[in-house]
Amino acid sequence: MEVPEQLIEERFIASSGPGGQNVNKVATAVQLRVSAFRLGLAPDVFQRLKALAGARMSSTGDIVITARRFRTQDANRADARARLAALLARAHIRPAKRVGTRPSKAAKARRTDAKTSRGAIKAARGKVRID
Repeated sequence: MEVPEQLIEERFIASSGPGGQNVNKVATAVQLRVSAFRLGLAPDVFQRLKALAGARMSSTGDIVITARRFRTQDANRADARARLAALLARAHIRPAKRVGTRPSKAAKARRTDAKTSRGAIKAARGKVRID
């Protein structure tokens, strides 16, 4: 799903981890924020998105994705947008309905016969009496 550009809000923040002076000077990590309500999703898609996003969705309904895998802003920006697109694509996939099945009459008969035979074997394991 393509997200309209005007709905995406980006902020560049200082990245953490190793990198020497570059980490201290340049804000390469990107924090991407999109309001899930403004995306105009169907109610079932919104519920799946909420479940998939988990902690990435704020209480106000904003999806926040932070990308800091790469050393450049452009690469992190592309990574964040790709992760958002993947999340929305997964939310649009409707789970398959479960079709309930029932055991056949023969299967029930086999089960009860097996239980009866196991019970007979266990009943024969009684204490040995010496008369």
